[in-house]
Amino acid sequence: MTTIREITVDDLAAALRDSDPPMLLDVRGHAEYATGHVPGAVNIALDELPERLGELRGSAQIAAICQSGRRSAQAAEQLGATGIDVVSVAGGTSAWVESGRPTLSGRRPPVQPHPEEESS
Repeated sequence: MTTIREITVDDLAAALRDSDPPMLLDVRGHAEYATGHVPGAVNIALDELPERLGELRGSAQIAAICQSGRRSAQAAEQLGATGIDVVSVAGGTSAWVESGRPTLSGRRPPVQPHPEEESS
């Protein structure tokens, strides 16, 4: 079993201001993410992680976040088992909001078409 490392939202806020911040991975469903997420968070739902691991490799560190911390701990366990350096944000987006920090709402930006596809 992989040991899950946790950080607080205060630790996360400090890390996001760092010159080399972690990738912030929001593992909630897309509709939940759209209702409010930490600025800069990338949304890959927990159930999509296995098939999207390739998108996460190469990140120096990943900070996984969800609503309360349960799903981000599961994500941290899955990612850590593959050798990815990952931490789980204790208390999740709820703790972020309770700390008075801002969130953004709305869905992920649409995928941009490949330049060759635009001309067809």
